[in-house]
This record gives sequence, C-alpha cells and structure tokens, in this order.
Amino acid sequence: MGYVRCVNASSPGRIVLLTTSHRVAPGLLSWPAWQALHGADRVLCADGAHPQLPYLREAGVRVDEAGPDAQELVASCAGGRTVVVVATGEGEPRLTDGLARLAGSGRVSMPDLELLPASYDLPGARLLDLVQVMDRIRAECPWSSRQTHEGLAKYGLEEAYELVEAIEEGDRDELREELGDVLLQVVFHARIAEEDETEPFSIDDVAGGIVTKLIHRHPHVFGDATASTPEEVKEHWLRTKAEEKRRASVTDGVPLGQPGLALAAKLASRARTAGIEVPLPRGEGVGYELLALAARAEEQGVDPEAALRVAARAYRDAIRATEA
Repeated sequence: MGYVRCVNASSPGRIVLLTTSHRVAPGLLSWPAWQALHGADRVLCADGAHPQLPYLREAGVRVDEAGPDAQELVASCAGGRTVVVVATGEGEPRLTDGLARLAGSGRVSMPDLELLPASYDLPGARLLDLVQVMDRIRAECPWSSRQTHEGLAKYGLEEAYELVEAIEEGDRDELREELGDVLLQVVFHARIAEEDETEPFSIDDVAGGIVTKLIHRHPHVFGDATASTPEEVKEHWLRTKAEEKRRASVTDGVPLGQPGLALAAKLASRARTAGIEVPLPRGEGVGYELLALAARAEEQGVDPEAALRVAARAYRDAIRATEA
C-alpha cells in the first residue's frame, strides 16, 4: 500500500526534522524516513553538498536547497502541508531554537514537530570518529606529527598500568577513561605505521588481523569444535596458537621486558601448560625466592603481580595511618 496523506486546510501542518548519521553510508535510510520523504509536500536541505542529496534525488525525491528560518518554515506548512527538513551534520540549532521561541510566544499556531532519526550508528561507529580525529592530529599537530613508535612506547606502558589500577580500584568512570587512553595508543601507532615507506599498515590491517586471529582461535564459536568449560577453551586457544606460531620453545614469545613477577609466572605457566616438569633453579638471594613464590602463585591460580600490588596498597595505607 502506498503512502496516503490527508490534507486539512485548517491544520497548521507538520514539520519533520530528518537526522542522519555521517557514520552510516548515505542512502541507507529507515523505511519511516523514506515514507516521510515521499509523502512530504516539500523537502528542504540547507546544505547543497549534503551526502544524502544524490541518493534522495535518485529515489525520486525532489529536494529544494533552502534554509528557511522558523517563521518561514511554519508559514510553508499552512493548510496542512508536511515539510521535511534534511538536517545538516551539525543539526539545525538555529531552526529548532527559532521554533521553540515561536511556540513559547503563544501567538502562532504551530505545526506538529517530529524528530525522525533516519539512520542509526552501528555498534563501534564512534571508532570511525577516533580514526578521523587521529588522522587530523597527526597531520596538523606539531607534537603529534613528530612522534615515532619508539617515542610513544613509554606511554603505552604507562597507560596499561593506569588501566590495571582503574580495574583494581573498581572505579567505573576511571576505567572508561583509561580504556580510551589505551585505545588512543593503538590508533596512534597504527596511524604512524601508515607512513612507513617499506612496510606500511593501517588501523584496518590491525583490526583485520585480530579478527582473523579471534575467529581462528575460537573454533568452538565459529567452527565445528566444542568447548563447555574455560579449560577446554584455553586448550583450543593454545593449540591453535602453537599451530600459528610454530615456535621451537614454549618460552618463545614471552616478553622479557615485563615486570619480574609477571615474567616468572608466565614462564611457569608455559611450562605447566605444556606438561614440562622443570625443577626451579636454586641459587642464593631474593631473586630465587621470588621466582619460587611466583611459580607457586601461578600454580594456585593467583596473579603474583596483582597480589603484590594489593599487599603494597595495604602497606601504603599503613604508612599513611602512621604518618597521621
């Protein structure tokens, strides 16, 4: 059934403010939006370069490039006419503010006003904004334009530690902010990588790589394998990872630059998971004692780094209490 509109000569009409997302491809509009556009007496858009216009015209919608003020728009609705305004990227604050003032005056018979979202952002759409902002900062900021992977490395460590602290503190606002700071590091490094003369890659390559990895390492989700426990999931992960890396030793790929307790626990985990029984080396000094403690913690399912931080916080609080 086609769109049927009844006109009432005494009606003040109807204004439809049509909003779209610049993060969604032009022309991908909702069915209510297309109904409103095809059923309108007039469609207006103040921006002649609006990305939707070619698609609207291709669909047979006549669009007038005009930006009337509130009073002119109300007048154009007289006699029960429906006018659709295709909002620009910034919205239509001047128009909506003017309509609000007219309605508040009580001197004008106002048309019905409808805000109609014609397209919605998909989950993750704001990441596109981040990529665009980072691209501009890289091009125009005197500091950011000179940064290198090596120069930014320390910030990556700092942000990772701050994220861990936010998690341990249980501060949700801080957690959201620190996740953003970590994400910035990823996007920043990917943007720098685009400029490499011999082996460039982009944020899309980074995302594509991790998507491929996640699918391959979750055959129980994306394939025919089955896993009903976390232990079985870990087994799938380690097996597919080993197939991918084809490492000569279970210790390959363990970053030696990580904190000592985490390094010791990771090595113990690799050996235990591989079923390799290796006696801990014996020696004099605190280092060997810490190695034994880290290995014992890992075997008991305890993160020694996190456990030590909890104890260190308790020590800090005790110091402050004594100072007070």
